Formats: sequence, C-alpha cells, structure tokens
Amino acid sequence: MAPSHAHRAFLFLQGPHGPFFARLADMMAHAGASVWRVGFNRGDQAFWPNKSTYLPFTDPSADWPDHVAHLLDAKGITDLVLYGDTRPIHAQAIEHAKARGITVHVFEEGYLRPYWVTYERGGANGHSRLMDTPVARMRNALKGLDLDLPDAPAKWGDMRQHVFYGALYHWFVMTRNGRYASFKPHRTLTVSQEFRLYLRRLALMPFLWLDRVQATYRIKTGGFPYHLALLQLAHDASFRDHGPFESMAEFLEVLIAGFADGAPAHHHLVFKAHPLEDGRTPIRADIRRLAAQHGVSDRVHYVRGGKLARLLNDARSAVTVNSTAAQQALWRGLPLKAFGQAVYLKPEFVSDQPLPAFFQNPTRPDSRAYRDYRHYLLETSQISGSYYSARGRRQLLRQVVDMMLSPEDAYDALDAGRPAPRQHLSLVK
Repeated sequence: MAPSHAHRAFLFLQGPHGPFFARLADMMAHAGASVWRVGFNRGDQAFWPNKSTYLPFTDPSADWPDHVAHLLDAKGITDLVLYGDTRPIHAQAIEHAKARGITVHVFEEGYLRPYWVTYERGGANGHSRLMDTPVARMRNALKGLDLDLPDAPAKWGDMRQHVFYGALYHWFVMTRNGRYASFKPHRTLTVSQEFRLYLRRLALMPFLWLDRVQATYRIKTGGFPYHLALLQLAHDASFRDHGPFESMAEFLEVLIAGFADGAPAHHHLVFKAHPLEDGRTPIRADIRRLAAQHGVSDRVHYVRGGKLARLLNDARSAVTVNSTAAQQALWRGLPLKAFGQAVYLKPEFVSDQPLPAFFQNPTRPDSRAYRDYRHYLLETSQISGSYYSARGRRQLLRQVVDMMLSPEDAYDALDAGRPAPRQHLSLVK
C-alpha cells in the first residue's frame, strides 16, 4: 500500500515566474498533502488558480516575520517551498521554519544549466550542503554507481518563455496590484521599471541577435588566444549575496586590471554577458572605459549573451565571480578562476593563482575530480527539466515530486546507498 502524505502541509512562497509552483502544488495535493500559497502581489496571484488555498499578504513588509510565524503554526505546516533563499521574505520565513523543524525545499536555476534545475533542502548556492562537501566524500558516495554523463549543453533552453513569463508577471504587478499597496519588490528597481526592461528586451531581440552574431564572428575569426569572462546579472542573488564585490563595475575593474598586468600582449579578453542582461547596469560602457584606462582597448571584446559553447570551445581560460556557466568551462577542462562563494569552488579544479599570474599561465583543473563532482550533482541536486516551458515542467515534475515527498534528503540518500531514480537525458522527450 502506498504511503499516505495526509500529515504533510506544504506552504509555498514565491516561485519562478509562470505556472510551475501551481503545477507542483497540484501534484502534492494528488499525493494527499495539503497545500497553501502566500502571495505578495498580483503577479503571484495570477499564477495560482486555486483561490481556496491562496493566502494574500497585504500588510506592510515589517509585519511579515510575525505573520509567517503565526501562519506556520496555524496551518500546521510541515514543509516550506520557495525559489531562492536570500530575498528577505524568504530568509525570514526560513529562519522561523528551521526553528520549528520544518523541512525547507529550495528551488533555484540549475547549477548545470540549461537542461537541469536545482532542488535542495535547507539552502542553495552559498547556503548549499555542497559548500562543505569535499570531492573525496563525493567519490565515496558514488562507489558502485555508474552513469553515462551527458555532454555540457550548448544552449540555454527556454529563454523566450523565461522572458515572456517575466514580462507577464511584472505587467500584473504594475497594472493590477491595488490590493497589495504595501508590496515592495526585493530588487532596487520599481515594478514599472522592471516591466519596461522586459518589454525592451523582447522588442530588441532581433537587434541584439545581430550584434551578438557580429561580435562572435570577429572573435572566432580573429585568430588570437582569448580568455573568457563569464558575467552575471548585477542584481542576481549569487553575485550580490555570495560574491565579494559591491558592484559589477568593481569586478570589471579588478578583471581588466589583472588582464592588463599579466596576460601576454597578444592575448585578448572576451566578456560574455548573461543571457538575461537587460541594460540596467552600463556594463558595455564600463568595459570600454576601463579598457581604455588600462591601455587594452584593442584587446577587449563584449558579446551580448548567446550560446556559450561557441566561445568556450576556443577559449584559453574562464573567469567569473560565481556563475553557474563556469561548470561548462570545467567540463571542457578549461582553467577557471572564480571569486566569492560557489558550489563548484573546490581546490581540485578551481585555480587559487593571483589574477595576473592566472592570465599569464593558468593552471589546469583536475578533470577526473570534476567529472566525479558533476556525477555527484546529477545524482542529488540537479533535476532534468525546466520551470518555463511546458515540456520542461512535465519533465521536472516526473521526478521532483517524489524527491520532495521522500523522508530522505537526496544527499543523505546517496550517502546511504539509496540514490533517487534518474531519467537519462537522452531518453527524455
């Protein structure tokens, strides 16, 4: 007889833009658990069709810690579900949940993007259990397992759907948010500014594509050795909360200065923008200014997003703060220099050289160690699928629901020799 989950009560907070959390909650309800959703704005409400389980929070943000503490107790919550663990409303809820012994389920973008998403318990990124797990322990947990690891993907996946749901979400907040007058976004821009940036990006996609193709062509046909800087969104939690820089401009200054001081005179530096870069930070202008200041203008390039593989395949090395794109560099055996906190920041495959020395003669990673690390992630926190496309959601739900309902965390299950069933990527349709 199948186990009953009638004793489980899941409280959902903010999730990825779009219907993923609502679909996930439906599956939990079919498994017998009770589900609730707290909404903080009209965008949250728009993607949660079940009005009977929707709990609007319309009070000032200062009241949220006491409100969520009462809610956890009043609803008998056993499980808290959220996307990203650093935004204030989530961090405050996690604190109260952990004090009560409530299981915290954290979703994030995949550490091995784009064909995987991240699911962990307790925390993600700099708060992940991976931060304190050495490669030797991972290898021990993998004993007796065999997995034909798929190659590093060459494309992002469902970017159009991602941008569409982001624009739609912000449209609801901007035009239908009267009930949530006290709502304040966790980012510095207003909702209308966010919405205009989404619309601008959608409108400019053909022009951005042309600029990207031209820049990539010049680099690919230039015949020069180059180092690849993997940029992130300046407002992303990984960069902001788990990195050492106060601003993107500060990181650019450190990087260009290190390149100018250490790289051979015939080497070039290529900056690859994040695929969702929307222009709120003047990255291109800052790069031009700093390159001129350090006398390397003719050796520095900027590429607006696009397919990472086209640039990685010919790069000499990669540098980042803590972008998950670094995983693709490591999969290719490229030397990597990373700043801040990242789940892949292991001494076996991330360089500890000073930046000028790295650009001059970068040390190569231990590819066998990285292969074991990647295998470990695919057995634990990386779930095939996506949040934004219909096919990706179906693929993700086939596996993650059972993982969430399991009494064992995926890391503990693997340590105990009970790894979760896995879909082989090549078999997924």
